[in-house]
Amino acid sequence: MSLLRTGPLLGCALLFAGATPPAHSAQSAAQWQARQIVAAQKSETIMQDADQRKGLLAQFQVMRYAYAGSKDPAFHLIFGQYLSWYQTFVGDYPDASASFSIKQVPLADDSPSPLSSADYTARPALEVIPELAKNAKAVFFNEAHNVPITRTLTVQLLTKLRAEGFNYFAAETLYQTDTKLQSRGYPIKGSGFYTEEPICAEMVRTALKLGFKVVAYEALSDATGDAREAEQARNIYDQVFKKDPSARLILDAGYAHIQKTGTFLNGSSMAEHLHKISGIDPLSVEQTMLFPHQSSDDDHPYYAPVMQKLQPKDPIVFVDKAGKPWSLRPGYDVSVFFPPQQLLRGRPTWLSLGSLRVPFFIAGERCNRSYPCLVQARYADESADAIPADRLVLDPVPLNTVLYEHINNGHTAPSSELYLRPGKYKLTFVAEDAGMLYQQDITVGDQPTDAPPAKPDPG
Repeated sequence: MSLLRTGPLLGCALLFAGATPPAHSAQSAAQWQARQIVAAQKSETIMQDADQRKGLLAQFQVMRYAYAGSKDPAFHLIFGQYLSWYQTFVGDYPDASASFSIKQVPLADDSPSPLSSADYTARPALEVIPELAKNAKAVFFNEAHNVPITRTLTVQLLTKLRAEGFNYFAAETLYQTDTKLQSRGYPIKGSGFYTEEPICAEMVRTALKLGFKVVAYEALSDATGDAREAEQARNIYDQVFKKDPSARLILDAGYAHIQKTGTFLNGSSMAEHLHKISGIDPLSVEQTMLFPHQSSDDDHPYYAPVMQKLQPKDPIVFVDKAGKPWSLRPGYDVSVFFPPQQLLRGRPTWLSLGSLRVPFFIAGERCNRSYPCLVQARYADESADAIPADRLVLDPVPLNTVLYEHINNGHTAPSSELYLRPGKYKLTFVAEDAGMLYQQDITVGDQPTDAPPAKPDPG
């Protein structure tokens, strides 16, 4: 695996690692950090080993059992993020959020809660952000890489922002080596790292279908920290604004890469570097601090009161009477609140992408008792190596069990639901050894498929 794939990811893992050792530990902070560095190196080695396995499900199994087989808290802290990426790749979103979670603690420079002032009104983010973007040269969205609910709003906004005149789209860790992405019209495994996750792939696919020029801006050198941020900014400028001064850009990146002020990785963020080069002041949309975590203890203190009072069904933002948006932190123009997560047959209903997609019932009989079983739906007009529109793993035993617990003792065949846009698809059921268990062509209508009645899963 090349540094094009591993370098940025290792830096991300270290960035969010705990700076202090566990309370019961006698280690110093320096010793704890040294253990995390060793854990990060081990994590990279395991991921490289996983990547050599045939098929995504086999790769996921390597990651899963490596995590379960260790009791080292430093390794769990670091490798939990690596595992969580693969959990999103196979559509196991609840476990991905549980494997790696950043606690949103209040900071001294947090703005007062928008509920504390009568000046602020909650409005649908889908309506407000295009309004805020009308005169912007660039709109930057951030995401939590292992929590794809933070990609869903961006997917929905692409159509509206295209109508506003935006014509370039860029995303973190797209590979510049995939020179056929634009002409092909959809991502494959070689298109990027995070694009292995279906919602991320759908974001790129949607941009391509809408006529955006899609840009891969990842650093090609071994640079980390501030040097990587500067190289990314230079790549964006050279590929977009230098070539096309009239360009208008939509960009998706992780966490604080899009902050416009403040220190980042002992230097400046990509957004700050781009401003220095180009003078462009992007609309910066923060999406990684105010979403529901698997444990409510990790939610920012503002989150629950807003949800309890307003009970939103879709992402919201706050604006004052003059139309100025509310932001939790300096460096961002507007902060998005995502509604609480609901699960149906084990899968989050935000996979509907604001009703762009409908649930399609999947029964496990087609797995022929070969578990775990990877179910994938690809658009009918795309090749067999296309990243699916959606995928999930069927197994009678929860995916977060360890190897010795993972025995099928006559359990009822599991079932779940894919979330798909209306249209034609190639549906496949694949075994752990990548062998084909079953395949069929399906047509998805604009209503959910016939399935046994299901109530939302317990919270």
